[in-house]
Amino acid sequence: MKSNIDNYVINKVKEKRIEKKLSQAELAYELNVSVGFIGKVESANYPSHYNIKHLNQLAKVLDCSPQDFLPKKPLA
Repeated sequence: MKSNIDNYVINKVKEKRIEKKLSQAELAYELNVSVGFIGKVESANYPSHYNIKHLNQLAKVLDCSPQDFLPKKPLA
């Protein structure tokens, strides 16, 4: 399953996506990935997660810094 850091990042991205009023489909289009990929990332039932390249693209789309998706301190 997903690690603590994966879940942290995914939750931060989802918060920003909702804040910007983007659907999973709209975000998928902007990242040039399938809607299914975003759904799997946001679901606890699949091991899919974002990579560093995704975080950079997400920051562009969501108008923030890639650092905004990461915790200030290491997670336990």
